[in-house]
Amino acid sequence: MKSVLVVVTRQIGDVLLTTPLIRAARRLWPQARIDVIGFAGTLGMLRGNPDVSTLREMPARPGVGGTVRLALALLRKYDVALVADPGDRAHIIGWLAARQRSGLLAAQDSSKWWKRPLLAHAVVIDGDLGARHVVPEKVELLAHWRAQGAEVGSLVPPPREPLPEALRQSLAPGYVVMHTPSMWPYKQWPLESFRQLASFLATAGKQVVLTGSMGAHDRACIAAMAGAAPAPLLLDAGALNFNQLAGLLQDAALYIGPDTSVSHLAAACGTPVLAIFGPTNPQRWAPWPAGVAPVQFVRRSASQTHGNVTLMQSTLPCVPCGRAGCEDHRQSPTECLPGIEPGRVAAQALELLSRGRAP
Repeated sequence: MKSVLVVVTRQIGDVLLTTPLIRAARRLWPQARIDVIGFAGTLGMLRGNPDVSTLREMPARPGVGGTVRLALALLRKYDVALVADPGDRAHIIGWLAARQRSGLLAAQDSSKWWKRPLLAHAVVIDGDLGARHVVPEKVELLAHWRAQGAEVGSLVPPPREPLPEALRQSLAPGYVVMHTPSMWPYKQWPLESFRQLASFLATAGKQVVLTGSMGAHDRACIAAMAGAAPAPLLLDAGALNFNQLAGLLQDAALYIGPDTSVSHLAAACGTPVLAIFGPTNPQRWAPWPAGVAPVQFVRRSASQTHGNVTLMQSTLPCVPCGRAGCEDHRQSPTECLPGIEPGRVAAQALELLSRGRAP
């Protein structure tokens, strides 16, 4: 193969979760050009990735004219397309771009009838309550071209860049990075719980560094933390790109956050991670530990640790339901996350901090 296109038309965290697939493709075809196509604003986790030749961004809603231009730009330009998204648009892009295709198919997808004949190799994915993690599932897209299965390695974080000087000088040794925002309410641990957690950590003498984008929602979540701890022990990292964020995480003593892309990035950086999960099934979506294989989270546990990732869940019997909250839509509330008490999370965090970082 001389040219490979990886299609991942999903969110930022999903893009990062394709990096073991991209690295496995690079090892299989070391001389190939490997490009990645995804939605505009979602490919930042791949900036500087040594395995990627070109990042191709496309609008989420390209319109008729944009669709035609995209089709002409891609038409049979690649030897193979690895379709790392079961959606219709991703499969159409793969079909346009490459002579051979390997793709993910959802087990209950009503459009499998036209997708499956277009693929040289199909990987039928587990549903949200399946037992197989999405990372090895994506790597399996290469099985058609290998006599043996591809090794499932670690995620590849973006290369670090220097932090803003004012932030660098404000950091105290052993600082804890805390990411409070979630994109969707059903994944949001209550902000008041985060406030109490920050207060617990500050009382123990730990500096808490808050991260988030410059978007209105993230800024509001960070603003809600004001006064949770004295100023030297509570610090807003401000606007960082993913390369700077990787550097901040790599030097942190601990990261604490919800089911979000930054939690995946922290795990990829080798940082000790404390992830707070609600209705999401960790067997499918837990942060992928760095340098640990095989990885097998259990479906439910008050606390479980694999490698540098510790994951906490509610003890409610419905956890994890695999739904988008109790009402099963993106703006849904959830009963399980408020039940995870800040004191329990603080105790777990202090225990992890007492162990220190593994070399």
